[in-house]
Amino acid sequence: MAGTMPLTQAQPAPGPEPMETVPPALDLVLGASACCLACVFTNPLEVVKTRLQLQGELQARGTYPRPYQGFAASVAAVARADGLWGLQKGLSAGLLYQGLMNGVRFYCYSLACEAGLAQQPGGTVLAGAMAGALGAFVGSPAYLVKTQLQAQSVAAVAVGYQHQHQSLLGALETIWRQQGLLGLWRGVGGAVPRVMVGSAAQLATFASAKAWVQQQQWLPEDSWLVALAGGMISSVAVVAVMTPFDVISTRLYNQPVDGAGRGQLYGGLSDCLLKVCRQEGPLALYKGLGPAYLRLGPHTILSMLFWDELRKLARRAQHQGT
Repeated sequence: MAGTMPLTQAQPAPGPEPMETVPPALDLVLGASACCLACVFTNPLEVVKTRLQLQGELQARGTYPRPYQGFAASVAAVARADGLWGLQKGLSAGLLYQGLMNGVRFYCYSLACEAGLAQQPGGTVLAGAMAGALGAFVGSPAYLVKTQLQAQSVAAVAVGYQHQHQSLLGALETIWRQQGLLGLWRGVGGAVPRVMVGSAAQLATFASAKAWVQQQQWLPEDSWLVALAGGMISSVAVVAVMTPFDVISTRLYNQPVDGAGRGQLYGGLSDCLLKVCRQEGPLALYKGLGPAYLRLGPHTILSMLFWDELRKLARRAQHQGT
């Protein structure tokens, strides 16, 4: 590993070569920056995905109005109702979430790699899941507000409970005042498994996919296209395993609460899962799948590409400084 004081690493086990590492503190900055940059481009897709996942909540298919139908029509519906800027609803909360969650996630993953965990069988999956769980917990208040802000719209196209927040800070203050500190972490039980499975799939498959592309020698080893190809493969795995947890997480975060801060629709992850399957059918767990891929796919590709390229720049700077 490049650095002012190179760290020794254990000899890798047979299999894909491990991802080159940089100091964990630097990975925190690079990971957070890369994912925030990706968020600016993919936030409109997140708005559409959130609306589709809340549409027809706890109602049988065909018994409710559908203001959002398909990706293109949903984008147009949001733009007509909320204006073009409506496609960037919740952006400030989204950026805060990406910075907090991914800063912690990449930092912890880098620590695990530095400790040699990624060289053990299944180590990248375990490291990714653990890092994702910690990141999800830290970023949960921001994701709570992001979901509620993105669900808000005019009555004609409103879906899910409408919280009527005016801003990121206003929402945090309202939740703190009405529900206390714990209220800011309401719904975290759905967010942690959501990010655990997504993070494990993303980090593990990106490392393996990138190594496989390099082994095929289709592209120059240091080309950004190698990271792009790895991100494209990784995004498929992320969306496949993450979407059901994403739907559950959206529902838990957006539900109304009673005076004691308890959810009025769902008692937790398992209760939400059962109610959705019973009242909407199992396929409801994949509501918004198209926009979910169109959002998670580019976000995964862009964030992993930006992260990989930023790490290359950091390693070059470290080499030049030695």
